[in-house]
Amino acid sequence: MQAQRDVVSIGKLHYRDTQDLNGFSQEILPLHVLDGVGDLLGLIRTPPAPRGNMEALARDAGPGASSYTDYDREIAAAACTWLRERQGRGAGKPWTLFVSFVRPHFPLVAPPEFFAMYPPGQMPLPRLYADAQRPTHPAVKALRDCMNYDDYFDEAKVRTAIASYYALVSFLDENIGRVLGALDETGLVDNTRVIYTSDHGDNLGNHGLWGKSVMYEESTAIPMILAGPDVPRGATTDGGASLIDCYRTLLEGAGVALPPDDEVLPSQSLWEIARGGDPDRALLSEYHAAGSVTGSYMLRRGRWKFVYFVGYPSQLFDLQDDPHEAADLAGRPEMQGVIRECEAALRAMLDPERVSARAFADQAAVIAANGGVATIRQRGDFGYTPAPGEQAGFA
Repeated sequence: MQAQRDVVSIGKLHYRDTQDLNGFSQEILPLHVLDGVGDLLGLIRTPPAPRGNMEALARDAGPGASSYTDYDREIAAAACTWLRERQGRGAGKPWTLFVSFVRPHFPLVAPPEFFAMYPPGQMPLPRLYADAQRPTHPAVKALRDCMNYDDYFDEAKVRTAIASYYALVSFLDENIGRVLGALDETGLVDNTRVIYTSDHGDNLGNHGLWGKSVMYEESTAIPMILAGPDVPRGATTDGGASLIDCYRTLLEGAGVALPPDDEVLPSQSLWEIARGGDPDRALLSEYHAAGSVTGSYMLRRGRWKFVYFVGYPSQLFDLQDDPHEAADLAGRPEMQGVIRECEAALRAMLDPERVSARAFADQAAVIAANGGVATIRQRGDFGYTPAPGEQAGFA
């Protein structure tokens, strides 16, 4: 009989609450959505409800102390302690440890010693930042108007915000290094597989946008790094990979069979992708949350990125010749064949109109269950989920 596996989380989960069954045998320092309901304001999408905490991103950016920074240090320390205790318990029982940091999520307040590594005056301005270069697509513009961070920036603040973000990435690197160092010190590194990834990126001013919520590469392209037994050392691949691949990969790495009903999922094992992968594989991302006037879907297939908006014009980018997505090719007659192929591949995965309608219906039900639009607007915008023990700052 297979030994029961420890499946432990340390840090941010962002589920509804700890009482929900989520597969973890233990949650350490968990962070869940605020009050079990999270960002209710983001459910209001027709039109999107204006946000109240945008000014704080520019105001707070720079060196200083933050509850998120303290929280990440606690997460790293707890992970190191857990690994050392695991070493003491000896071999035999399999385990999985999920370590989830919050940085470099805003507020863009960075520890001074890391901020000093990135002088603001030396920071480059964002790409496609000038007014004339910004996207005019109506769905993207609606998101920008709702999440109007950039209204509160000038050039000096932009450079400071970018320096802070870089500093927070370096701060994150240090904490990851502490955890990997503990894995090495305990002798567990030789029989442990490690996956490093993230849930999204940040536009960081590029295209005149901050935060996530759109399909530009700054937001959707994320790191995916593997290490450990059966992973070719130092290898890279152009094969497409997605977060949905983690599910199949984790089960395979643990020696657990994929449930038969899940065989239909469009996922691949990262262990296989690491040995080659398919550069023409179609990858999907979708968004139905705060600031969006409609469902948006991104299909990445080889050099092409196709973005489908329900009820709005589509976008097409050639990431081979235009990696910064400066030119939307969707209106060009010679690109219509590519667009038809991409849309067919998207519709082979899902029905975008049906899924978008279902998202709006589900959100309407949650709005009604929480007192209606007026009550939610009165509750306001809290900007980001507070760290454990911190009070939310509504505006």
